[in-house]
Amino acid sequence: MKISIATSVAFLVAPSAHGFAPSPNARTFRSSTELSMGVKSSIVRATGAVAEKVGLPPAATAAIAATAVATAGVKLVLDRPSRTYGEGTVAKEYDSWTQDGILEYYWGEHIHLGYYTKEEMEAGYKKKNFIEAKYDFVDEMMKLGGIDLEADSSAKVLDVGCGVGGTSRHIAKKLGPNADVTGITLSPNQVKRATELAEEQGVKNAKFTVMNALEMEFPDNTFDIVWACESGEHMPDKEAYINEMMRVLKPGGKFVMATWCQRDDREVPFTKKDEKDLRFLYEEWTHPYFISIEKYAELIDATGVMNEVTTADWVDETIASWRHSIWVGVYDPRGFIFKPTKYLKCVRDAYCLERMHRAFDRGLMQYGMFAATKKTE
Repeated sequence: MKISIATSVAFLVAPSAHGFAPSPNARTFRSSTELSMGVKSSIVRATGAVAEKVGLPPAATAAIAATAVATAGVKLVLDRPSRTYGEGTVAKEYDSWTQDGILEYYWGEHIHLGYYTKEEMEAGYKKKNFIEAKYDFVDEMMKLGGIDLEADSSAKVLDVGCGVGGTSRHIAKKLGPNADVTGITLSPNQVKRATELAEEQGVKNAKFTVMNALEMEFPDNTFDIVWACESGEHMPDKEAYINEMMRVLKPGGKFVMATWCQRDDREVPFTKKDEKDLRFLYEEWTHPYFISIEKYAELIDATGVMNEVTTADWVDETIASWRHSIWVGVYDPRGFIFKPTKYLKCVRDAYCLERMHRAFDRGLMQYGMFAATKKTE
C-alpha cells in the first residue's frame, strides 16, 4: 500500500477536531520534545488499530505509521507562526520578498489578489491568467471608486501601501500624463524596484517614497484620489490609518480601499477555533490584527468628513487567488527551484495561502471593499 503525496498534503492542511492548530491538550506537555513524542505515539497507536482491523501486514503498517508521523511533524512546524508583527517587521518582510524576487516572479507587479468573474469561476479559475486577474482587480476597484478616465485625467493620486508600484503605474497610464501618482510604502527595496520599473516602462507621472501611512508628511487636502489596496492589514492603528487618509484627501475627493477583514464578532462571538486560526493568520505574515468591514465603515463615518461609505465583500470575486497562487508555483517551479535557501519559506507561504483560502471560504475572513467621497462643506 502506498501513501501518495496528495494524501500527505491533504493531511497537512486538513483541520483537526480542534482546528488547524494543535489540540489545547498539547499545552499539558512540558516541552516540544514531549509534544512530538505524544503525537508520534498517538499516530502509531491509531495506525496500528486501523491496520489490525483491515488486516495489513506489519511492514505496511510500519510504513504508513512512519509517513503519518513525518507528515504530522511537518504540520506541527508549519502551524507555529514564524513572522509575528513587531516594530520594523513589515518593512523587513517586504524588503526580503522584493529582494528574493519570488513574489514578483509569480505575482507580477501587483502584490494583491486578483478578480474573477462568475463565468470565469464556472469555467475554472486556473484557465485565467493569474497576473491578468490582478489588472482586472485594479480596473474593477477603479469602477467602485468612481474613478473616471476623463474626469480624473489630471488628478493627484495617492497609493497607500504601493508595493512595487504595479497599481500606481497602471493608474498613471490609464489616467494619462497629466495625472500625478504618488506611491508610499515602508519598504526601501519596494521603492527602489517600483522606481526602476517606472523608468523601464517610461511612466514619468508615477513616483515612490518611503513613508509611514500613519504619519504622512503631506499637507491636509493634498490629493484628489486616495487609494489603498491591501495595506490596512499591516496597520497597527486602524483608526490612525483611516484618519490620515481622510486628512490628505481634498474636499470632493474620492477614496477607495480594499483590505482583508475578519467577520464582525459582536453578534456571534469567535469560537476557540476561530481565534486560533486568526492568530495564525496574524502571526505568519506579520499582521498586528484584522478588523471587520463594519468596524472600518464606522471608523470612516467617525471622521465626520466623509459622505456615506459604500461597502462590499468581494470574497467571491477574489477567493480563487489563494489556490491559484499555489498552482502557478506547481506548474512553473522556476521562480524558486534555484533558490534552495528559500524552500522552507515557500512551503510556509503555500501553507498560509491554503489556510487563508479556508478562512475566507468559511466566512471567518471577508474581503472588504470601501468607497466614499469627502464632503465639500
